[in-house]
Amino acid sequence: MADFMFLMHDDTTAPLDEAAWDTYFSLLNRSGAFRGGSEIGAGLAVRRHGSAGPLASHITGFIRVEAADIEQARLLIEGNPVFEAGGTVEIRQLPQSD
Repeated sequence: MADFMFLMHDDTTAPLDEAAWDTYFSLLNRSGAFRGGSEIGAGLAVRRHGSAGPLASHITGFIRVEAADIEQARLLIEGNPVFEAGGTVEIRQLPQSD
């Protein structure tokens, strides 16, 4: 099994149904794939030398899941309130280290 992160963007094309999050998280929990997540608040971009790039303010939350592969992770997006409201959800595999 591999770990994946869903990154939710702030670009929905329809109103976001906030109440749908409970249903979605229940589905993920029942599937056994849910490994955590959170809304993302204000932050700061820093760099040791020079100016840092802009803060990625369009990313509003993340969810971590476990799946066999990226296609199985893609199936877990169904019911995600951001996705269902026409928004972008990035799926990123988290590299495993030995």
